[in-house]
Amino acid sequence: MPSFDVVSELNWAEVENALNQAQKELSQRYDFRNMDATVERTDTGLLVQAKEEDRVKAALGVLEEKLVRRKVSLLHFAPKEPEPGPKNTKKIVVDVVEGIERDKAKELVQLVKDSKLKVQAQIQEDSVRITGKKKDDLQAAIAMLRSAELGIELQFKNFRD
Repeated sequence: MPSFDVVSELNWAEVENALNQAQKELSQRYDFRNMDATVERTDTGLLVQAKEEDRVKAALGVLEEKLVRRKVSLLHFAPKEPEPGPKNTKKIVVDVVEGIERDKAKELVQLVKDSKLKVQAQIQEDSVRITGKKKDDLQAAIAMLRSAELGIELQFKNFRD
């Protein structure tokens, strides 16, 4: 029976490239001189630091610009408010959202059921598997999910006949 998985994954290689490009730009730009602006990856997400609050927001803008240029969706990132950091600096912690949360997965399954397509959807940890008898039905389900506004970035993997 044909099937595919709906996932929300982040391309970490592209994120690393964007981080490197952003760090290089921050070290070369005149308005970031003597601001000790850095962007780096942490265990939980990303960290942006600078001496002043407006500079840390500008550094976050540079990082977002680099991510967009590398075709990484900003829907995966949830920046928090600037807060005091070490050595009299300001920092912004950016949480990374990967995988489909339970509530969003239920919403996705309900969308598939409401579409009246002859496919079934089932939640599997942080992904949703959609199965059907015909390949055309699965392709219609992909088109329907692409047009849906869920607030998360979706990828379609493991398409099997």
